[in-house]
Amino acid sequence: MIAYRSRTLVTMDGKPIDNGAFVVVGPRFVNAGRAPEVLADHAGEVVDLGEVAVMPGLINAHCHLDYTLMRGAILPGQSFSRWVKRINALKRSLTDRDYLRATQLGFQELQRNGTTTVLNIVSTPQIFPLLPLPPIRTWFFLELIDVRPRPWIEEHVFGSWMFFSENGDRLGGFGLSPHAPYTASAKMYELALECSRSMHLLITTHAAESDEEYAMFANGSGELHDFLKQLGRPMTDCGSTSPLRHLIGNKLINPDCILAHLNELDDRDFEVLSQTEWRNLSIVHCPKSHRFLHQKRFPLEALTERGLNVCLGTDSLASNDSLNLFSEMRMAQKNYPTLGARDLLEMITTRPARALKLQRELGRIAPGYLADCIAIPYQEAAHHVFEAIVQNRRPIKWMMVNGQIVR
Repeated sequence: MIAYRSRTLVTMDGKPIDNGAFVVVGPRFVNAGRAPEVLADHAGEVVDLGEVAVMPGLINAHCHLDYTLMRGAILPGQSFSRWVKRINALKRSLTDRDYLRATQLGFQELQRNGTTTVLNIVSTPQIFPLLPLPPIRTWFFLELIDVRPRPWIEEHVFGSWMFFSENGDRLGGFGLSPHAPYTASAKMYELALECSRSMHLLITTHAAESDEEYAMFANGSGELHDFLKQLGRPMTDCGSTSPLRHLIGNKLINPDCILAHLNELDDRDFEVLSQTEWRNLSIVHCPKSHRFLHQKRFPLEALTERGLNVCLGTDSLASNDSLNLFSEMRMAQKNYPTLGARDLLEMITTRPARALKLQRELGRIAPGYLADCIAIPYQEAAHHVFEAIVQNRRPIKWMMVNGQIVR
């Protein structure tokens, strides 16, 4: 039983606390509050962290660590289809050793920037048995793509099965990621939902990411439509509805799914999202990736007005220059001035915890919650701390994951 004292304690479960303290036993917090009260009956070790603000560890709700070596390899502002083609060309040039190194470097960058939990999409499952234990809590989502008709006899199928082997000491879990409605068939989504139910797996997918994707489904036209048609993708599902309504109308997703992007929505999409059934849907906005691809303004206000659970993620280094949620918060703050600093912190703590169905386990410093937290240098009054955290530009020097200090 160890107690930790800090200048300010941001629990995300009430107001910030001046002269705060928390107690950890094993992997969980057992007490948190004002230091004089918390420490009054504490008989164990006390660690004074000094002039810092301690807050819950950050949760990155959408990331592709496979692509960490692609930083700076693609110019911003290209069409969505050309960006996809460039990623595919880069992927073909990389070896399994490259992907392994990319994933490990990605974890290091996340850790430096305060992320203690990540939802990571995996397109290279064959490297998974070689991957050392991640230093942070990780949900690995197996990417599913069947854009071209092909038999299920592939060199990576064995790697896919290995992906779901014994989790061992890894913190986090597994999930499935049908890539997007333009690269994953209806049958693929149906199989993912079936596996989700039988194996208790989370599902995340990209949806309505670009105007080209919208044109493909709504109008049966555009650069993405023509590119995929040339690849041999059946296009019979195109030309009648939006990408989101394609997924919802065909029962290819459910309200427990986590949707990345949702940049291109029309009035009928918002009508559907206003229905009570979809109020628990989680959506991940990636502000800097959004800017890189020159998407139209993300409909943050319309989604939050409907009570949807909007989180933040970094996406990959194929469309970003860092894996830094502080930078993502500042970009979101710039684009949406009505967003308060506390709102932004919720989008990287309590809201992604809700997306993971762990709202009583992660995202707060409170008794019974998993002990994931970080410390940020801070010497001011507690009521200024939310904005100071958003503006933090320093690497994180102190981090705890599952009750253990991470070096």
